[in-house]
Amino acid sequence: MELQQFLDYVNSGKTIEAPSEELMYSSYLMQEALKVTAEINNGYHTLEELQELFAKLTSQPVNHTLELIPPFYTDCGKNIHIGENVFINTGCTMQDQGGVYIGDGALIGHHAMIATLNHDFDPSKRGSLYPAPVHIGKRVWLGANVTVLPGVTIGDGAIIAAGAVVTKDVQANTIAAGVPAKIVKEIQATEENTEK
Repeated sequence: MELQQFLDYVNSGKTIEAPSEELMYSSYLMQEALKVTAEINNGYHTLEELQELFAKLTSQPVNHTLELIPPFYTDCGKNIHIGENVFINTGCTMQDQGGVYIGDGALIGHHAMIATLNHDFDPSKRGSLYPAPVHIGKRVWLGANVTVLPGVTIGDGAIIAAGAVVTKDVQANTIAAGVPAKIVKEIQATEENTEK
């Protein structure tokens, strides 16, 4: 199996059966990601070096506007898509097989967790995986220890309060908090802020 074939498969939302060729390839990608994240996380690197390592992890061009503070964890890496001027704080984990899309200017807080896979509820099929992408809009702020579950879209300018567990979509320019996260406030965005 080739990388693009795997990405086309998971991005279509098809089930990754256990056992299957797709699951075996997912395990291969995990080993590759472990090598690169070990390099990212074990030793000091300049920002430019971290950007180069992140490009190696994702197999995408170097994003010279990405700011990343290690450690950073992922079990795939190849389905992470980062916009311009994104900041990812220490301890972030992205389970990205289903696709993680982060918009320009997003801030990802300490120990945020983004998941894109679910297991089957049936114990006899528990090894099967259901991919669903996470979309984080422009200028979103995920607070510390936020968990975003598979299939969630967070609209532009939203804030997710520290410790929240996001189980469903969050509208643009709102603040969501709690477990499960609920909208607690609307943000009055200025025209200047919405144009950036």
